[in-house]
Amino acid sequence: MSKFLVDKFNSLTPYVPGEQPKERKYVKLNTNESPFPPSKKAVEYACREAQKVMRYSDPDVTDLVKALAKTYDVLPQNVIVTNGSDEVLNFAFMAYCNAQTPALFADITYGFYKVFASVNGIPYKEIPLKEDFTLDINDYLDKRGTIFIANPNAPTGIALSIDEIETLIKANPDRVVVVDEAYVDFGTESAVKLIKKYDNVLVTQTFSKSRSMAGARLGFGIGSKAIIDDLNRIRYSTNPYNVNRMSEYAGVGALEDAEYFENNCRTIIANREWTVGELKKLGFTTTDSKANFIFARCEHIDGKELYLKLKERGILVRHFNKAPIKDYNRITIGSMEEMQAYIDTVKTILEK
Repeated sequence: MSKFLVDKFNSLTPYVPGEQPKERKYVKLNTNESPFPPSKKAVEYACREAQKVMRYSDPDVTDLVKALAKTYDVLPQNVIVTNGSDEVLNFAFMAYCNAQTPALFADITYGFYKVFASVNGIPYKEIPLKEDFTLDINDYLDKRGTIFIANPNAPTGIALSIDEIETLIKANPDRVVVVDEAYVDFGTESAVKLIKKYDNVLVTQTFSKSRSMAGARLGFGIGSKAIIDDLNRIRYSTNPYNVNRMSEYAGVGALEDAEYFENNCRTIIANREWTVGELKKLGFTTTDSKANFIFARCEHIDGKELYLKLKERGILVRHFNKAPIKDYNRITIGSMEEMQAYIDTVKTILEK
């Protein structure tokens, strides 16, 4: 750090992204990307817009907002489009948390929540998951603050039911509940429909996972008009051209190609269930993941050791050093060929 950095950032611990190594080609199962290319229509629309980059992108992201509203059966006034879902999450921390209204989130969840709180100078409380890594909504009912729930959770993949989410929203009418649905398309029900019943819910999603557009940096939020107005107030005060024109129209193309999206999701779910079955045959324990990844441990080998041995053999998974989950690895679901290579390599490691 330089001597010029202001004091409030001295103790900031940045978010650590998954490895993106360039020294060799890996079977890359560590950052929850899709193994499938983006929709051809998404690529076509993005290429068309690339011819126009001498002009600013539309600050209202009008065409994508309309496409999202149609897809999710809401009004355009209920949608905000952002530079990845991380941006809309950060806006929510800025808009709905302060010294009197702390952020509340699980102790084992998306690591950026703690960073968003810290960088914005917001107090936060980490609420422990149960021993089986499930989240008990009762732990959030009597605490003051803005609630952030990843559903399905990361890195566990465990999902709350829509009834549990609604109970949480209904019990907290005077505070916002943010439901982060980055992985919702892989096996659980979205809370988007609840915005028509409650004015205190913000649902966030991303094009990075199920729509094969991690590199496009495109996310969105859906909520009441008042909540979206709040977030747009912040967006227009920081970066009104936050979404580039190629990403906007790639998003439009991806939404129009629903069949491609649905087929990819079905394939990933099938690959996930096959991989879980193979891991259990090898003595692994897994959580009940509803995401495009598996969270698994093996009684025969330490989690970090397995991660390192897989990396030596050209396969990347994600390992976390945090005490409650250090025996686990998170394995992104790739193509069947990639999952077969992963299982074969695990077998080789365990045999030695």
